[in-house]
Amino acid sequence: MYLVAGLGNPGAEYAKTRHNLGFWAVDELAVRLGVKNFKAKHRALLAEAKLGATGLIILKPQTFMNESGLAVQAASAWHKIAPDRLIVIYDDVDLEVGQIRIREKGSAGGHHGMESIIAHLGTTEFARVRIGIGRDSLTGDVSDYVLQPVPAAQRAALQQAAVTAAEAVEQIIARGLPAAMSQFNG
Repeated sequence: MYLVAGLGNPGAEYAKTRHNLGFWAVDELAVRLGVKNFKAKHRALLAEAKLGATGLIILKPQTFMNESGLAVQAASAWHKIAPDRLIVIYDDVDLEVGQIRIREKGSAGGHHGMESIIAHLGTTEFARVRIGIGRDSLTGDVSDYVLQPVPAAQRAALQQAAVTAAEAVEQIIARGLPAAMSQFNG
């Protein structure tokens, strides 16, 4: 079984922001896997699915971004999912708009949601699918930038990136992390 957590902030006011790209990607994954409904559990919205013979828990933490680790840790503990079966999808200002990058482990890179997950799990040893939001128009605080609605000029690229991120998760599960990294990190 895998736990796939897309990061974002709860509430309609955040739905179209850069910081919610993790939610966009898990919503796309849910559609691809035929998931119709999420249920509230573990301080998150959660759905169960199958990819071939492999079970998945798809998670959208309903804590705010800075406390994402509460939901991820609770779901992984309840479902007995080891960190090597966790995939986290989130936005990254250090990648160009729409770029996808898969990593097998590493630091939080200044992302507060990732800092929370690392703190609550006590490890950096889990897969990540990062979606680039760029920093070209970043003029002030990163927090203000990530909470801005996605501009119309970037919307199509970021919607496509969410689709690609969902595909990347499917490939990580189906073919393994090295093969998926080779395919998507080009």
